[in-house]
Amino acid sequence: MYFKRIYDNDLAQASYIVGCQKNGTAIVIDPTRNARQYITLAQQEGLKITHVTETHIHADYLSGSRELAEQTGAALLLSDEGGPDWSYAFAHQALHDGDTIVLGNITLKVLHTPGHTPEHLSFLITDGARGDEPGILLTGDFVFVGDLGRPDLLDEAAGGVDTRFEGAKQMFASLRDKSLTLPDFVQVWPGHGSGSACGKALGAVDSTTVGYERALSWWSPLVQSGDESAFVDELLAGQPDAPAYFGRMKMQNKAGPALLGTPEPLGLLSAAQVQQATEIGTRVLDTRPRADFQRGALPGSIHLPAGKTFETWAGWLLDPEHDYVLVANDAEAAEALRQRLWMVGVDRVTGFINSFDGLTLESQAAVPVDRIPDLQNAYILDVRAKSEYADGHLPDAHQLHAGRLMTHLDELPRDQPIVVHCQSGARSAAAASLLRAEGFDNVTELAGGYEAWANQAKSAV
Repeated sequence: MYFKRIYDNDLAQASYIVGCQKNGTAIVIDPTRNARQYITLAQQEGLKITHVTETHIHADYLSGSRELAEQTGAALLLSDEGGPDWSYAFAHQALHDGDTIVLGNITLKVLHTPGHTPEHLSFLITDGARGDEPGILLTGDFVFVGDLGRPDLLDEAAGGVDTRFEGAKQMFASLRDKSLTLPDFVQVWPGHGSGSACGKALGAVDSTTVGYERALSWWSPLVQSGDESAFVDELLAGQPDAPAYFGRMKMQNKAGPALLGTPEPLGLLSAAQVQQATEIGTRVLDTRPRADFQRGALPGSIHLPAGKTFETWAGWLLDPEHDYVLVANDAEAAEALRQRLWMVGVDRVTGFINSFDGLTLESQAAVPVDRIPDLQNAYILDVRAKSEYADGHLPDAHQLHAGRLMTHLDELPRDQPIVVHCQSGARSAAAASLLRAEGFDNVTELAGGYEAWANQAKSAV
């Protein structure tokens, strides 16, 4: 059996290729829209991708299942569990609990494991060349290392009303009836790792086992003792903010993500072309480091540094209906960034620039902490998570997670100064740039963020 985990560090998302080396066939589970990476890897291993599937309708990234099936001609197999509200709206072959997918010596048994979402599936893999016992469980957003998939996302991001309680009860039943009935030696390979917003305390280790989670997880004693009420309370407590773009991802993944095909290479734009584009509504994504951006940037540009959180910030702050121009060092860097934007459904990138020659820049300098008292009538906007805010915040600060800014702009004042801050300054630089791009005239950010304010307050005591 061939088994490979492909991991996106930004979104903390895992996809998998499973293949039979005897007959040369393979299946891809939970692919991203960068279909070429799976095709290339399969070819290198002498495998042909004959099947594509996914564990559920994803919320944190735009699925590549449809794209990969289109590019390879593979059979597209998707869940038909969970009821009509959670049925895929594009052509596919339906999967149900108990179905099997056979690839030569390899058998994947379909397990319906609702809880995170109603239609959620897991895949139990048996390598027939070694024996009849299953060896691997691909759990998607069901069981993580040290945690479970959150059941509240339909409420938080998809317009549900109190679906979290039924989801938590379904999770309890899925653990009792599916996961804990398996042998201890079965390996568990989840769809996310540490840093994902699809759970609250995911482990940083790639995989676990049924036995390890049975022995050491917080949830196992509650499930084994039948204490559903305590399980539900604990699972729902302290879940992190769900970024607003999760709702858009859910709808697009259900309806069918747009097919990318083979896009034309991005062109290098002149200063005149950039000026003309911005005048008709195109937005500039400035991917330079924060210090460079703050020294000088194009008016109305959005700061998305090309680091490990680029995709996350893009999902938080970008409207996919806008056209965008990238600031990048060269064509190769621009293309890499464009492909990362595909992950969150931002497809309308029209070109890139690698120089500001001929363009006028403006300072985006942050306000030092000791200047806050001078900012009369300022609206202090804390774009950290609710949990961070609860641990300590500036007096009179208003909390709104950066991932929810785009859907709450009408709640922010346009007639008074806004001072944006996060913990140390990275998130607030991006958030402040978005507000400026959206027409807020008097927006600054707090230099050093909450940490700088807390340190000053401590030294003043």
